[in-house]
Amino acid sequence: MHVKSAKLVFRLPYVSSLKQKRQIARSMMDKAKNKFNASIAEVDLHDVHNSLAVGVSVAAASANHAGDCLEEIIRFMDDFVDNNGHGELIELVEYT
Repeated sequence: MHVKSAKLVFRLPYVSSLKQKRQIARSMMDKAKNKFNASIAEVDLHDVHNSLAVGVSVAAASANHAGDCLEEIIRFMDDFVDNNGHGELIELVEYT
């Protein structure tokens, strides 16, 4: 079994409250969890309304498959935030 994980930090300049941030975060994380069957959680910046830090973890039989899945999840989350006009991915830290 191989595990890959990453921390993604998004800048959300148009978000004006923690409630709005939580709605965006919950929607994005729920859609990604349902589509990819990965572990996803908000991991930092809990009290900052215009930034969102998300941790993603994937387990797979091979390292290549785990890496491919993680890349696809990162792309999905980046597209979700960007295409819905909420903000942008500003930091990505991958762990092995």
